[in-house]
Amino acid sequence: MSDPENSARWFRCLRRNPAASVRLFCFPCAGASAATYASWAAVMPPEFEAFVLELPGRGGRFREPPVRDLVWLIREIAGAVRGLMDRPSVFFGHSLGALLSYELARELRRQGAIMPHWLYVAGRRAPQLPDLDPPIHGLPDDDFIAELALLGGIPDALIAERELLELLLPAMRADIFLNETYVYGEEEPLKCLITALGGQQDAEVPTEDLRAWSAQSSAGFELVMFEGGHFFVHPERAPILRLMNEFV
Repeated sequence: MSDPENSARWFRCLRRNPAASVRLFCFPCAGASAATYASWAAVMPPEFEAFVLELPGRGGRFREPPVRDLVWLIREIAGAVRGLMDRPSVFFGHSLGALLSYELARELRRQGAIMPHWLYVAGRRAPQLPDLDPPIHGLPDDDFIAELALLGGIPDALIAERELLELLLPAMRADIFLNETYVYGEEEPLKCLITALGGQQDAEVPTEDLRAWSAQSSAGFELVMFEGGHFFVHPERAPILRLMNEFV
């Protein structure tokens, strides 16, 4: 039985559209809140109704402790999303969000629930590939911030606001912990289509790591590259949404 209040707690509606033929679910990168996708509403195709995942520890859930248990987290998200999947759906995840959207699709399959029709994964290596970089989630604050800044994950203006940045660090650390401690478990490929998206200048996720997502779908795979680095998804939101709209 669906719980609308629980669904609304985990998924913020980006643009209400009762007549939509497709529901788009967006999964932000590490440390980001649902508000990261606010600018997408202006370029959203008229066929879409969009929701964005809001994890504990940020945005409207800032006072809740961030989560470091991936298994628990995915099961909670699955319980929240099931009540919203009463029409064809698309999952779009960026970086950590790509991993969450993928594991959510697998959890929905385990539960015998409705699956997304399409999975768009951006800026993250395929889940079966090991993380060869040294972990950073346990570094002292200054070193941790410096590593995130190198990725372009913290705006310069935020780095200058140290008190505000320190308030956001617990959620950032928790998300990086989830990403760095993830252990892939072998399962059958998903029966939904997968499109991997990458930035041509993203030194963190080379093209071959994106192409490896092809092993995770038995329905079909494509790779699409865009101009930009690891955070290409927001400057390129309009063409990304046009690409998704081809599915409709």
